Amino acid sequence: MEIVYTDGTDRDFVELCKMLDDNLNEIVGGEKQREQYIQYNTLADIHDVILIYHDKVPVACASFKFYDEDTAEIKRVFVRREYRGKGISKQLMSILEKRAKDKGFSKLILETGSPLIEAIALYRKMNYEVTENYGQYKDMQESICMQKSI
Repeated sequence: MEIVYTDGTDRDFVELCKMLDDNLNEIVGGEKQREQYIQYNTLADIHDVILIYHDKVPVACASFKFYDEDTAEIKRVFVRREYRGKGISKQLMSILEKRAKDKGFSKLILETGSPLIEAIALYRKMNYEVTENYGQYKDMQESICMQKSI
């Protein structure tokens, strides 16, 4: 496995995000069901991206963006289906946490949804705790927001 640090303009990251969106559409029953969330998943403000490659194939991604002086928001975490169950997501999250800490953040936040059972299980394993919905997710009842001090 090769780890690459990049940003939101990286072609492989953009391609993995398209796969993530397709996967989310499959889970929740189509893009229409995710309409209110799409506007919050643009890549324009994402400057910190981690990609994992296997034999030069991009297999996983995760990113974070500035939320406030102490807090970074985790965005666009994804592992290709055929690479799941191999510990890559846990490795990816550990790398992301270290990177955010190295950049001076002391807390990470994220938003996920109740249908994303595997994602919620991963975050709980990584010691993220459910918190009140923040920012744009405040009034979105399907959202589950989580946080972790790093």
